[in-house]
Amino acid sequence: HVQLVESGGGSVQAGGSLTLSCTASGSTVVALHTAWYRQAPGNDCEEVSSISSDGTTYYADSVKGRFTISQDNAKNTVYLQMDSLTPEDTAMYYCAAGSSRGVPFRERGYPYWGQGTQVTVS
Repeated sequence: HVQLVESGGGSVQAGGSLTLSCTASGSTVVALHTAWYRQAPGNDCEEVSSISSDGTTYYADSVKGRFTISQDNAKNTVYLQMDSLTPEDTAMYYCAAGSSRGVPFRERGYPYWGQGTQVTVS
């Protein structure tokens, strides 16, 4: 069973930066596709960025050029570096993952989710 623990959220002023971390246990990140989602009050859950087991990345248009996803295999952790933050980025951010074995990147849902970390931009 895969468990995901997010950290790194907080409050920041517009234009600032935050780095979110998602540490996995029960599997190695090289065997997972991993994604960051966010949900603001009243809004649908949105896939912000994702990374495949072989390092292919995806970014929503709303964050392209501002957010960078990466993974550290030695630390079994996926990061989301968020720069040039705006109030529209305020949301609860969730890490999600699923096995990459026989599963094309971004073609299935993610069965494993973290508890979320709040990002507030003022």
